[in-house]
Amino acid sequence: MTKNKRNFIIAGRHRRWQRLWQFFFTGWGITMIAALVAGALFTHQLLWTPISIINMTDVMQNRFKMSGASLAGTDSKGNPFQINAATGRLEYDRPDTVIFENINGNMTKMYHGKKDFVKFSADGGEYEIKTKVLHMIGNVNIISQEQGLIQTSELTITLGE
Repeated sequence: MTKNKRNFIIAGRHRRWQRLWQFFFTGWGITMIAALVAGALFTHQLLWTPISIINMTDVMQNRFKMSGASLAGTDSKGNPFQINAATGRLEYDRPDTVIFENINGNMTKMYHGKKDFVKFSADGGEYEIKTKVLHMIGNVNIISQEQGLIQTSELTITLGE
């Protein structure tokens, strides 16, 4: 039986554990752990990572963005509403608020005893989930069958009533 270098370095039944042991104590494992700890200390961020694909700025600011966001529901009288947006995001500081950009949507409201179909759009806004209040900001357009066209820079709609 001839000995080769591989059998000399790694021998025995538990080769995976022995390879892991050799990895850490040959210097590479210690170097990698030291780099991770040093990165966290120098950047003062606990969630520091060497992976460049993850946008750590958004993670540290607690923002999670959705593309093509859509929200649908009914008010207390059973009238439907729908909100569509190019993007929507949630923040940890305000978990009951959805922040939208480029909003458009529709809703049904009662106006003088008749159902009124209303379409709306805006540059941005916030939707309070618990109170069902939509606050729209920037180039707000409301088109109503009963009331006509309304254009303003800011408008708040209560979708829960």
